[in-house]
Amino acid sequence: MYKKYFLLSLCLVLFQLGYSQSTGALTGTIVNTVGNPISDVNLELEGTSLGTESNFRGEFQLSNIPVGNYILKVSYVGYQSLERSIVITENKVNDLKSIVLKTRQESLDEVVVKANGNPNTFTRAASEHVAKLPLSNIENPQVYNTITAELLEQQVVTNFDDAIKNAPGLTKLWESTGRGGDGAGYFSLRGFPVQPTLVNGLPGITNSSPDPANIERIEVVKGPSGTLYGSSLISYGGLINITTKKPYNYFGGTLSYTAGSYGLNRITADVNTPLDEQGNIALRVNTAYHTENSYQDAGFKKSFFFAPSLSYTVNDRLSFLINTEIYSGKSTNPTMLFVDRGAPLRVHNIDELGYDNKRSYTSNDQVLENPTFNLQGQMNYKLSDSWNSQTVLSRGVAKTKGYYSYLYETTRFYQGRDEVEGELTNLDEGVVFSRYTSDQNSTTLTTDLQQNFTGDFKIAGLRNRMVVGVDYFHRKTIDNSSAYVGNGNIYIGNASLQNVNESVYNIFNPEQYVTNGDNGILSAAAVDNLIANSPRNNNETKEEVYSAYVSNVIDFTSKLSAMASLRVDQFESANNSQTALSPKFGLVYQPVEGKVALFANYMDGFTNVSPSQEGDPAQGNTTTRTFDPEHANQIEFGTKLNLLDNKLSASLSYYDIQVSNIVMEETGRPFYYVQDGERYSRGFEASITASPLRGLNFIAGYSYNDSKLTKSDQTDFLNRRPESAGPKNLANLWASYQFHEGHLNGFGLGFGGNYADVNKIFNREVGGVFELPSYTILNAAVFYNSDKFGINLKLNNLTNKEYYSGWSTINPQTPRNVAANLSYKF
Repeated sequence: MYKKYFLLSLCLVLFQLGYSQSTGALTGTIVNTVGNPISDVNLELEGTSLGTESNFRGEFQLSNIPVGNYILKVSYVGYQSLERSIVITENKVNDLKSIVLKTRQESLDEVVVKANGNPNTFTRAASEHVAKLPLSNIENPQVYNTITAELLEQQVVTNFDDAIKNAPGLTKLWESTGRGGDGAGYFSLRGFPVQPTLVNGLPGITNSSPDPANIERIEVVKGPSGTLYGSSLISYGGLINITTKKPYNYFGGTLSYTAGSYGLNRITADVNTPLDEQGNIALRVNTAYHTENSYQDAGFKKSFFFAPSLSYTVNDRLSFLINTEIYSGKSTNPTMLFVDRGAPLRVHNIDELGYDNKRSYTSNDQVLENPTFNLQGQMNYKLSDSWNSQTVLSRGVAKTKGYYSYLYETTRFYQGRDEVEGELTNLDEGVVFSRYTSDQNSTTLTTDLQQNFTGDFKIAGLRNRMVVGVDYFHRKTIDNSSAYVGNGNIYIGNASLQNVNESVYNIFNPEQYVTNGDNGILSAAAVDNLIANSPRNNNETKEEVYSAYVSNVIDFTSKLSAMASLRVDQFESANNSQTALSPKFGLVYQPVEGKVALFANYMDGFTNVSPSQEGDPAQGNTTTRTFDPEHANQIEFGTKLNLLDNKLSASLSYYDIQVSNIVMEETGRPFYYVQDGERYSRGFEASITASPLRGLNFIAGYSYNDSKLTKSDQTDFLNRRPESAGPKNLANLWASYQFHEGHLNGFGLGFGGNYADVNKIFNREVGGVFELPSYTILNAAVFYNSDKFGINLKLNNLTNKEYYSGWSTINPQTPRNVAANLSYKF
């Protein structure tokens, strides 16, 4: 029956596309204030599904428009949007001639790319953050992927980790631990670890996982991007930037409730309202309350998120924007099994380990709190028809307070005749993990001040688009956490035990928790007593970075453009002072203008390696160690496609990243470091987003990464794949179809998933290799959307696959679960 309706709907669509009676057409050209054409501008007829984009000459055409009066909405990132009243007359073409857009720095986050009535909701044509210039994707010699709010809504995404699965070549290494300093999740990007530390292109540090309620899009920018972003908050593999939702000039919003497996309850609200009659002052508030239990025998998460944003357009030249995010989270930290870094491994894969992933080895009394505050203030001023000024101030506070614990494999019981409480043990098989706990008390304070000047002008008849900027970044971390103290031993396996008294046997009993003596401490009160006499950190670290940068895109012809950029950074801390230069070059040639681009780039990365605590934290005998800077260089080339009237966007690229002066852990001495490494990371990436038919959208990606440490005195790591590189092969897919005709109008289906190759989370000559198995995770959704209401049912991990992530750790992932969302739009 569904097939009949589906075929009927397709016939109706094709019939309507070919039907031209009582219709007219609309044409015109989009230019900026100096007369240069603007490509990829979004045009939409209000109240209809008709829309298009301008081509590389700035030209646009809309055909088969029913006769009548309309409002044409014109918008493009980095420019002021406008509306124009038009009249469509039967069998006539309404030529609007030139439409002039004025530049503006505010992002137009509410724009959805449309082409001939087919909304491609899984992509954006341009970004104001990636190049710090309003460049379309096909003009940019750097590769980046965009994850849109519409995609996250369709997938019923309630956490950041699930959102990021839509980016090719990006995979989770490490859960968000909530611990002080670096408690956000770690992801592998082009073979290097990266955290989500940027919001609207500015510092947005958190010790937890970002709440998706205020995300308009996520931009995953590939390669060492030190030229425009410095090195304090990004990695050689790239960066993750979150673009937040911004106010608009009319009243509207969405209320949403999501319920799901394991006690998931989530309420969100997105409310926008103008504060004056003209809509020059607008307020938008996004908020979320989230509560969820773990699928394991213990664990929970509760959070409240509040994000008000205020915009004020004073006149055509001056505007202000203030973004604020306030987050309060309380949770148990996830289960983290650390393999032993100081001795040969006893087990080498999950099957040999025999771990029951339903066991958390914690309790709901051991809670971490992660309050976070971020404020961004922005002033935009139009200096002339060619130049704009943007002044930005960003402040952030990220705190951690409470209990953080982890499990570390210990060799204490593996020697065959170790004395334990006066008795002898003989542990034939299995693994013993010692649990360590710390009372965390950490605060990270950040301040960032940027001044950018952007220009669009001609020199000797050649178009130039330039950004000139200065940046001051300050970070201060205050750590008053306790040392890590032993909090019991956990046995995993089925050992043959001899000559063991009852007290010790309980430690190894695989059927129960540690329940007696000092090995059974799980309650908050007991942990307080255990930690009471442990030493406290009294550390305070400061980092200051003074930067200046310039980047220019010059169009030699309409087909050939080049980007040249340079940045200078001055790093200052208590222990060192360093200066770095970061160049960047790029070429774009469009053999088919606006549709096919060939690109190449050279990018530089520089890391002022922060001082680290060297020594065993469990013993409280750490000292501060300083390092020289690291360097990375990337060469990349590929192609970008924008075909079928913007219905299909794709990129294919090959990259080669070389890194020198790498800091590594010393062989056989966990928590001690050396700096003598060189490595490469090279590979291939492909991504595609498409909307070939009305209602049909899909996004897909594939990546292959080859990484190896090629030089080091530490033979333990030499000629091996780094443990932070993640799986070699990754793939992602999400496809959906929504009916727009007939009895099924508004209904839709979605299906997709992720594939990850074998992951060597531990890969050393002495210790051996621990592999996490490859996995394929499948997800599906069924949904219904109308103008006011939406219902979406999402089933994750259809096959109930048991799978893991890790980075010298073993982190179990969520089994099959379901989430149902109900939303109301006004």
